[in-house]
Amino acid sequence: MVAAVLAGLSLLSLLTCGYLAWGSRRGGAGEAPANLLGEEPAAGAPRSQPHIIFILADDQGFRDVGYHGSEIRTPTLDKLAAEGVKLENYYVQPMCTPSRSQLITGKYQIHTGLQHSIIRPTQPNCLPLDNVTLPQKLKEVGYSTHMVGKWHLGFYRRECMPTQRGFDSFFGSLLGSGDYYTHFKCDSPGICGYDLYENDNAAWDHDNGIYSTQMYTQKVQQILASHNPRKPIFLYIAYQAVHSPLQAPGRYFEHYRSINNINRRRYAAMLACLDEAINNVTLALRKYGYYENSIIIYSSDNGGQPMAGGSNWPLRGSKGTYWEGGIRAVGFVHSPLLKNKGSVCKELVHITDWFPTLITLAEGQIDEDIQLDGYDVWETISEGRRSPRVDILHNIDPIYTKAKNGSWAAGYGIWNTAIQSAIRVNHWKLLTGNPGYSDWVPPQAFSNAGPNRWHNERVSWSAGKTVWLFNITADPYERVDLSARHPEVVKQLLRRLSQFNKTAVPVRYPPKDPRSNPKLNGGVWGPWFKEDEKKKKSDQNKGANKQKKNKSKKKAN
Repeated sequence: MVAAVLAGLSLLSLLTCGYLAWGSRRGGAGEAPANLLGEEPAAGAPRSQPHIIFILADDQGFRDVGYHGSEIRTPTLDKLAAEGVKLENYYVQPMCTPSRSQLITGKYQIHTGLQHSIIRPTQPNCLPLDNVTLPQKLKEVGYSTHMVGKWHLGFYRRECMPTQRGFDSFFGSLLGSGDYYTHFKCDSPGICGYDLYENDNAAWDHDNGIYSTQMYTQKVQQILASHNPRKPIFLYIAYQAVHSPLQAPGRYFEHYRSINNINRRRYAAMLACLDEAINNVTLALRKYGYYENSIIIYSSDNGGQPMAGGSNWPLRGSKGTYWEGGIRAVGFVHSPLLKNKGSVCKELVHITDWFPTLITLAEGQIDEDIQLDGYDVWETISEGRRSPRVDILHNIDPIYTKAKNGSWAAGYGIWNTAIQSAIRVNHWKLLTGNPGYSDWVPPQAFSNAGPNRWHNERVSWSAGKTVWLFNITADPYERVDLSARHPEVVKQLLRRLSQFNKTAVPVRYPPKDPRSNPKLNGGVWGPWFKEDEKKKKSDQNKGANKQKKNKSKKKAN
């Protein structure tokens, strides 16, 4: 049944997402005319401010790119990375919302209140409004800012929407996941709604059953075609792929029918379509005159999920964990403006670094009162210089205390090891609490028709263990725990955690609000919190209280 549906959709995919080699002269729907590909318009020299294109993939595993040895073909990503700078010591957060919040603010989760889990669809929560965002700073220096794809930074109030946080336009989804064709999402039984937006309104007119990867690419092409390339543009493309549900147009399965594991096969098809889409974005940059003055940044938002087809081998762990497999990401920079093209950067880089790096490149100013956790790493990437970053606070989550045997005693009286936390300082990485699923999942695990954990490698822990220490430079796969051998290093990193924790703001993780139900909002996921109504009620209550007081005064008189 599934195969029949996928095959039926193959014609649609052919019409919406053709794959061209960069030097090809074949035409296709949604692509540049053959005689224009690769040509720059004679409309004048570009400005010194570069065009910034940030492409964020969703749940792409560390191994799931050709140049990391994957069986999945990614010729576009391989070519862009080979001609640019590969980031091979690059870190993100283990889940969607945290990575996106840190990208757009340049701040760790502990400094925005989003240090626990993700923002759920029914929660009255969003990226705090007092945080200045990357698109807002770029707009200050003349950039046109556009977002296409997945937001996942909250929407319960209208002020939380992308167009209110610095983007001139927004086309995409507000939630963390949803159907790739129908754009519907159920958060729980009976709590379902439509999730495709154009600016601040539901995009019903675009509900044509088009696969989201292709639809988003077409929107990017339209934006580039209508914008003047002599004026700087910031284009944030946050693809839904390759996040579950595992769906892809039929023709992308052609090269992967030999993969027995159905989840891995579907995942491979999704990644193949994503790779092709990025090729078409690059073609559009060339066609419309942006490429020569552009910076293309590619990143995954977190590690892959093996149960949903993703592979982080040879790293340990998966999405949602603080093992390397959850936080070490595929990333590269491609740009004609790079000085050391075709190189590999092994210096420490974190997703918070893009905020100051891109604002500086855009000739913007970073306010002194903004306490950033990111660093300007452009010279590190472009010229091969040492990174200004020597540490990364992966996170401190005071709510996640599932390590039953954690204690202050285990943390030498410095730190309560029941708390889930992780920190990197130079070569050392420390984890406390319960870091999450910790298997190594080799490629053989995907050899059978269903999920098979017999191939996985596991480590049996001694009872009550809540502290781990690794030399990540010497042991990137986290196989040798050194916490017992180097207690002084453990203490130093625990003190560093304690210092960070003193700067943390309270966690924002409110209970769900029944008013969020899409049934109360025309069947659409969208803002439900009405500030004006709340003010009216409070004003009415104040008025009623005043009347009561006046009446009581008259009676007393």
